[in-house]
Amino acid sequence: MQRNGGGGGGGGQPWVLRRVRLTWLSFMLFFILVFFPLIAHYYLTTIDEAGGPDKRIFGPRPGGELCEAKHVQDLCRIRESVSEELLQLEAKRQELNGEIARLNLRIEACKRSIDSAKQDLLQLKNVISQTEHSYKELMAQNQPKLSLPVRLLPDKEDPGLPPPKSARTCRLRSCFDYARCPLTSGFPVYVYDTGSYAWGDYLDPLVKQAFAASVKSNIYVTDNPGIACLYLVLVGELQESSSPAPSPSELEKQLKALPYWRSDGHNHVLVHFSRKYMTQNFLYNVSTGRAAVAQSTFLEQQYREGFDLVVSPLVHALSEPNFLEVPPQVPVKRKYLFTFQGERVESLRSSLQEAPPQSFEEEMEGDPPADYDDRIVGTLKAVQDSHLDQVLMEFTCKNPQPSFPTEWALCGEREDRLEVLKASTFGLVIAPGDGQLVASAGCGMRLFEALEVGTIPVVLGEHSRLPYHQFIRWSEAAIIVPKPRVTELHFLLRSLSDNDMLAMRRQGRFLWETYFSTTENVLNTLLASIRTSIQVPAAPIKEEPAHEIPHKAGKMAGTDANLADNGDLDLGPVETEPPYASPRFLRNFTYTAAETYRTWNRAPGPFHLFPHTPMDPVLPSEAKFLGSGTGFRPIGGGTGGSGKEFQAALGGNVPREQFTVVMLTYEREEVLMNSLERLNGLPYLNKVVVVWNSPKPPSDDLLWPDIGLPIVVVRTEKNSLNNRFLPWDAVETEAILSIDDDAHLRHDEIMFGFRVWREARDRVVGFPGRYHAWDVNHQSWLYNSNYSCELSMVLTGAAFFHKYYAYLYSYVMPQAIRDMVDDYINCEDIAMNFLVSHITRKPPIKVTSRWTFRCPGCPQALSHDDSHFHERHKCINFFVKVYGYMPLLYTQFRVDSVLFKTRLPHDKTKCFKFI
Repeated sequence: MQRNGGGGGGGGQPWVLRRVRLTWLSFMLFFILVFFPLIAHYYLTTIDEAGGPDKRIFGPRPGGELCEAKHVQDLCRIRESVSEELLQLEAKRQELNGEIARLNLRIEACKRSIDSAKQDLLQLKNVISQTEHSYKELMAQNQPKLSLPVRLLPDKEDPGLPPPKSARTCRLRSCFDYARCPLTSGFPVYVYDTGSYAWGDYLDPLVKQAFAASVKSNIYVTDNPGIACLYLVLVGELQESSSPAPSPSELEKQLKALPYWRSDGHNHVLVHFSRKYMTQNFLYNVSTGRAAVAQSTFLEQQYREGFDLVVSPLVHALSEPNFLEVPPQVPVKRKYLFTFQGERVESLRSSLQEAPPQSFEEEMEGDPPADYDDRIVGTLKAVQDSHLDQVLMEFTCKNPQPSFPTEWALCGEREDRLEVLKASTFGLVIAPGDGQLVASAGCGMRLFEALEVGTIPVVLGEHSRLPYHQFIRWSEAAIIVPKPRVTELHFLLRSLSDNDMLAMRRQGRFLWETYFSTTENVLNTLLASIRTSIQVPAAPIKEEPAHEIPHKAGKMAGTDANLADNGDLDLGPVETEPPYASPRFLRNFTYTAAETYRTWNRAPGPFHLFPHTPMDPVLPSEAKFLGSGTGFRPIGGGTGGSGKEFQAALGGNVPREQFTVVMLTYEREEVLMNSLERLNGLPYLNKVVVVWNSPKPPSDDLLWPDIGLPIVVVRTEKNSLNNRFLPWDAVETEAILSIDDDAHLRHDEIMFGFRVWREARDRVVGFPGRYHAWDVNHQSWLYNSNYSCELSMVLTGAAFFHKYYAYLYSYVMPQAIRDMVDDYINCEDIAMNFLVSHITRKPPIKVTSRWTFRCPGCPQALSHDDSHFHERHKCINFFVKVYGYMPLLYTQFRVDSVLFKTRLPHDKTKCFKFI
C-alpha cells in the first residue's frame, strides 16, 4: 500500500518540475517577444531624437546609408512610388480644374451667344412684324399716291370772263380769272416796268427805286407775261411837281393801253404805296374795271370788300430799320398811360369852346350825333385834368401835317412823335370823323409808328379798315373800340393786366417786323394776301444743298463696351432697309386755306411753305384703329404693355418715324470716328450727317466705320457754328439729334430722348440743362451752368429738335444773331433756345439726370476756356436786345420713363433699365 502510495508520489514530482520549467520558458518567451521590442523601440527612438540629423537611425541619411538594408530599400521604393503617384494625381487634378474652367468659359460664351441670338431673333421678329404691317397698310390703302399735275399755263387767246353787272360789285369769284392761277402754277407775277407807261414819270423816284429793288429779289416775279397769274402796276405815290397829274379819263386810257390789260384788267393789281402823311386818292374817280386796287386810303363807296386791299404806308423806303434801337418791351408800363397828338382843322376850335355833354347815352336818346370827335376831345381832356393817371393829350399842333378833311393831322416831325410814343403804354389812333373815309394814310402812319416803338395802339372807331384786316387778327395787337365808348376808355385801359399788355406788345412787334418794316416786307405781304385769297400755296422754303465729301468705309463698327449698360432690353428694331424718310408736304392746301389766321398771326408768317411743322394736328387715339392707322405702331397692338411690348413698337400719337444725327466736327478725326462707331446698332436711326466745319478735308487714309447706315459728310463754305442748324437736304426726317463729336450718350438715353421728343415735337428735348440768371448789380442777364433746380436752356450739343426750327434759324431769325455767333464762335445753342422759346412760348425739356455729356479722354473743347462764359453773358444780353424781351422761360422738372423706380411683378420689365 505504501509502495503504491510512495510509488505514486515519487512519480509526480518530475511532472511538476517539467510544468514549472514550461511555465518559466513561456514567460521568458513572452517577455522577449513583447517587452524586448518595446524596449528596443523606445531605445532607438530616444537615440534618434537625441542625436542630430546625421545620427538619426530612421531618417534620411546622405548617401543612402539606411537604404542599404533590403527592407529599408523596399520602404524607400514604396515611398518613391507613392510620391510619384501623388504628383501624377496633383497634375491630373490641375488638368481637370483647367478643363472645368475652360468649359465654364464656353458655357458663359454659349449663354451670351444664346442671349445675343435671342436679341437678334427678337429684332428680326420686330422687323418682320413691321414689314408685314407696312405691307398690309400698302395693300389696304384706298387712297392712291398721285403725282402733282402738270403745270397748267393760260391760253394765249384769253377769252375773258363774263362781265359783272358793275365794276363796284367786283369780287374774286366774278372778277378774278382763277384759270390763270392753278394750285401748282407757283403763282408767277409779272410786274410792269414803270417806264413802259406814261404816268410812270410822275411817280416818286424813291418809291420807284424801292419798289424795283424789292421786285428784283422776289421769288414769284417772272419775266414771261404769258404765264403770269398776276400783273402788278405801280401807280403811286406821285411826286410833288409843278406839272399836274393825269386826269381820271386820261389815266383810264393809259390803263387800257397796257399790253396785258385785256380790255377789263382782270388779274391786275394797281399798287399805290403811300410815303407821305396825306396821299391823294386819285384813283377815286377812275374806272379800274376788274383790276384790284391796293392802297392806304379808301372811301366807302370806292372800297370793294374782299377784292381791294388796304396796305400799310411805306415808311422805310430804302432804309432798313435798326432793330437794336427799338425800345425794349419791358417794363410793361411806361411813363404815360396813353397819349395822343393831333389836330383836326375842321370844327376843332368850336369843340374846344363848347362843353362836352354829360353822357353819350343822353345824346343817343335822340338822333345820332353827326360827329363824335368833339365829344372825344372833351372826354380825353377831362381824363387828363383828373390826374388819376399821367396822360398826354395835345389837340393843337404848331406844324400840323396835311390831312384829309375830318382826319386828325399828325403833329411835328416823325422823330419827335416817336420819342413821345416810346414813353407811352398806349397810343390813341382816332379814326376820321367822316365815316365814309374807311381807311386813310394818316391812320396807317399812326398805327405804324405805335407798333414800331412797342406802343399798344388804341383805335377809336371800329369801322376803320386796318391794313390786311382780312388776314391779320388786329384784336391781338391793338384795342379797337367804338367811339361811343370813349367815356369808358380810361377804365378799360387800366383794367388790362401786365400779361395781356405784354402779349399785345409782342404781337404788335411781330406784325411790324414781318409785314410793315421794309419795302421788301410790304411787297411780300401784298403778294401773300392775294395768293392766300386765291388759295395758292406759298413757294417751298429753301433747302441747303449738301455737297458731300467722298469717303471710304473701313472695318465694321463694333459695340462700345459702355453700351452694355442697356441691360437685356431690346431698344427697338434697327430699320435700315431702306431708311424711312418722313413724309413731306402733306398739308400744302390745308396749310394755306384752312389755317389762314394761324399762319398770318404767328411767326414766321405766310411767306413760306414748310415740308412739315411741329404744330401739325394729331389724330385722336381711336382713329389709328378705325381706318386711319397707316404708319401707326401701337404698343402691344393697342393693348399696351411693359418693357417687352414697349420696346417692340414706338407707340405714341404720331406714325412711326426715324431721326437723323447731325454731328458738327472740326479736325478731331479720332474723336469723330469713336463717336460714329458708338452709333452702330442704334434703333430708328435714319442716317448720320457729319458737318465738316474745317477748311482742310479729311485725311485720305481715314477709314470711316461701317455702321450699316449712310454717313453723309458735308462740306461747308466756312467755319461757322451756324452750320450746325442749316436745313441740309440730306436730312430727310423731321427729328434731328444735334450732337457734338465728343458727346458720349448711351443708346438707351438716345432712344428715351427720341421717344420724349415725339410727344413734344415743338420743344427742344435734350440732356445738359442750363439757365439764365439775373444780375441784380448790373441789371442784366448771366449765363449759368451750375447745378440748379430750374433751367431754361438745353444745350444743343446733345438735343433733339424739329427740322422746322432749322429753317427758321437759317432764314427767318434776325441776321444780327447769326453774325454774333460767327464773331464769337460761340452761342449758337443759346440762339436756338431763344428762337424756339420765342416761337412756342414754352421752355425746353430735359431728360435723364445727366448734366454733362463729354466723353472721357477726349481733347479739351472750347467751352473750357474762361472767355467762353464771358462771351455767353454778352450773347444773352445781345439776343434780348434783338428780340426786345427775354423769350426764355424757366422749368422745374425733368423727364424720366414711366416705370422708373416702380416695383414690378417678376413677369414684367421696365421701359428702360436705368432711366
